[in-house]
Amino acid sequence: MIRIAAAVAAVVLVSACLIGTAAAEANREVVYKKTPQGDLKMYIHLPSEWKTDDRRPAIVFFFGGGWQSGKVEQFEPQATYLATRGMVTARADYRVKSRHNVTPDACVEDAKSAVRWIRQHAAELGVDPNRIAAGGGSAGGHLAACTALAPGLDAKDEDASISSKPNALLLYNPVVDLTGLGQHTAGLDAKVVEAISPIRYVTKDTPPAIVFFGTADRLLPHGQALLAKAKEHGNRVELYTAEGQPHGFFNRPPWQPLTTILADRFLASIGYLKGEPTLEPPADTKAALKKEP
Repeated sequence: MIRIAAAVAAVVLVSACLIGTAAAEANREVVYKKTPQGDLKMYIHLPSEWKTDDRRPAIVFFFGGGWQSGKVEQFEPQATYLATRGMVTARADYRVKSRHNVTPDACVEDAKSAVRWIRQHAAELGVDPNRIAAGGGSAGGHLAACTALAPGLDAKDEDASISSKPNALLLYNPVVDLTGLGQHTAGLDAKVVEAISPIRYVTKDTPPAIVFFGTADRLLPHGQALLAKAKEHGNRVELYTAEGQPHGFFNRPPWQPLTTILADRFLASIGYLKGEPTLEPPADTKAALKKEP
């Protein structure tokens, strides 16, 4: 269990980002995919000493919003911070119901395209193609999980020889089973709904993952089911819970920096980062995250 310690010290700007008061602009803005509904952009943050001949770890984040809406800015604080730790970080836009009149299977396709784009452009991004993580919250966490687990659903005009599967996952209250969410899957064939339910595709090859949930979130059973499945197959999946917290708790302080610190330590443990987090937890709070057994 994490307990709160001292006040923020050395990284004042980054800490401010993580509690929602400021955020650094992305270094690059690229179109990673063209669709009938419009171009999709990715916003890339580069470390300060980045060079094109680096082989750095990378992560792409997907915002939440029930596959209906959402903003690409959601994970800007985490992307900004992890770039200061040496990662190439990205935030990907994707098609949603309100803006593009699509269903969740199209969202999954776009997420896979985003992971593939980073791996395809790894050399120019200074990225190690074998150390690419995917992360996201709620519906965005679902998309990240689908990139790693759900078979198929790749865009037909892309190079299938370039994998769209990430090597690690950061999942914030993710949806992992859509079979009981009829309001979001109306009009989709039952087989498609099953195909975009990543809990059904956990195998021994599932990448390492860290998962966050509030205990007051009705979707907590999704995280518990993912943890149980992972144990069956010998996968590394860490589930952390915040007592009494609802869905989306990680978007606000003190939970935003606390979950980021845990994500940092997880990434360091799999060789993506080095040393201890440079972000200090906020002072004067008893908030804690508990690792589920």
